[in-house]
Amino acid sequence: MVQVWFMDDSETDQRLDHHRSPPAFLEISELHKKTGVEYYKINADDYQNDPLLNELRAKRGYTYEDQITCSEECLPDYANKLKAFFTEHLHTDEEIRLILDGSGFFDVRDGEDNWLRIKVVKGDLIIIPAGIYHRFTLDINNFIQTRRYFIGEPVWAPHNRPADNMDCRKTYLQHLSESFVHLNTA
Repeated sequence: MVQVWFMDDSETDQRLDHHRSPPAFLEISELHKKTGVEYYKINADDYQNDPLLNELRAKRGYTYEDQITCSEECLPDYANKLKAFFTEHLHTDEEIRLILDGSGFFDVRDGEDNWLRIKVVKGDLIIIPAGIYHRFTLDINNFIQTRRYFIGEPVWAPHNRPADNMDCRKTYLQHLSESFVHLNTA
């Protein structure tokens, strides 16, 4: 099961847990209210036939998918890619990731600008809404394999912070002010 916690302010190795002292965890339901991030558990060994994933794909209109493996052996320009993934940014479309193997961290900002760290492992599917500031890093295992889902052709462009004048950011902030109650989840 996915774990979520408030991060400390340490600038040491980004692949470490970075718990506050004492640790401050957040329930999944609270994560959605505070950020709009959605979480689902999927059968990663048979994801093609997982009923929940198939329902999400149909309802949300995910028509394109691919797979990426992040490790030093598999990812070209590994060090620079990890640096880019960890730079705080947002996207104009939601970011959908199903973890097939390995583990890592997605960090998202809450409404008070705190970092929340989401540890993802095999079978975790998260949907990061358009317009939220976030970043990704591997953990100390240095390996993750994910399926990525998109509505239409993929949009790869990250918009580094600050990007507060973008329409997707303004829409996100409106949903945040409403605790995401008007958004449909599967």
